[in-house]
Amino acid sequence: MKKRILSAMLSLAMAATLFAGCGGGDSAGGKAGGDKKVGVAMPTQSSERWINDGANMKSELEKLGYEVDLQYAEDDVQMQVSQIENMIASGVSCLVIASIDSSALVNVEAQAKEAGIPIIAYDRLLMDTDAVSYYATFDNKGVGTAIGKYIEEKKDLPGAQSAGENYTIEFFMGSPDDNNAKMLYDGVMEVLQPYLDDGTLVCKSGRTSFDDTCILRWSQETAQQNCENYLTGFYADEDLDIACSAFDGFAYGIKAALEGAGYTDANWPMITGQDAELMAVKNIISGKQSMSIYKDTRLLAAKCVTMVQAVLEGAEPEINDTEQYNNGKIVVPSYLCTPVAVDKDNYQKEIVDGGYYTEEQLAE
Repeated sequence: MKKRILSAMLSLAMAATLFAGCGGGDSAGGKAGGDKKVGVAMPTQSSERWINDGANMKSELEKLGYEVDLQYAEDDVQMQVSQIENMIASGVSCLVIASIDSSALVNVEAQAKEAGIPIIAYDRLLMDTDAVSYYATFDNKGVGTAIGKYIEEKKDLPGAQSAGENYTIEFFMGSPDDNNAKMLYDGVMEVLQPYLDDGTLVCKSGRTSFDDTCILRWSQETAQQNCENYLTGFYADEDLDIACSAFDGFAYGIKAALEGAGYTDANWPMITGQDAELMAVKNIISGKQSMSIYKDTRLLAAKCVTMVQAVLEGAEPEINDTEQYNNGKIVVPSYLCTPVAVDKDNYQKEIVDGGYYTEEQLAE
């Protein structure tokens, strides 16, 4: 009897081993996540790109077998702090953070470090902390450079310079609590400052510094109000030629302000943007926005996922920048994806043919 019981127990043990071998998280061809959970803290759902970022990352991480806690803080700094605290308390194995205001996260990041939880900054650098391990982003100065070069080329600023002609321009730059915004501004001004200095570009408001042109929390409403004020105060007798905008949301506000001031196709200015949101691409097609910076969030999310996987498996993620991103405490090893300027001429090739939006979406 004892032999039969022992034999049955051994058979059950062998079956359990075989079952674990077939379905286990770390077997060849199986999922790598096991029981690990990843906390993903996103800033807001008010911008289409963050919704896409979060959805893409959640999907890719879950394919690898990780549990994902995806939270949006709706641009409420304290809500984001609480969300991250809850993620730490729930025992996440890794944190991905796209911050609202990174200065408010220093203490909660220190808690994560103390708990041994690695942090990957996502598209917004986490400042003044040594708790961040890596940074996945687009080349933010490159975004600004692309905007500046678009203006330079499409308005033929070298030609205007030679002919002694000028264009009026106003600037709408990103949030002062977002390190990316300053880098973008630096990229824009690296291209355009010489034309401002010699009078080829004329900013009638005089607001050209980052401090004078930055817009807190990337607010569309503030961009519209600023544009309305500029048009009323400085452009009653002369048209605005260029609205140098750092974000598609700003472009929507600028468009509304221009329409309110009576601008038509005949005197519609160049308007730039960033993120290639669906509405922005529709506006590009209709001529109400000149260009946007296309940042394929699928690419960025996929790159961040490979970082998470490497960190959790004890490997080194792929890095292509170890110099640019000094957060005041450390230089954060980073991977920079390349942004692409899109306009009427190339949106079909870059965005539609690339599968980012369909013709049907753009026609709705």
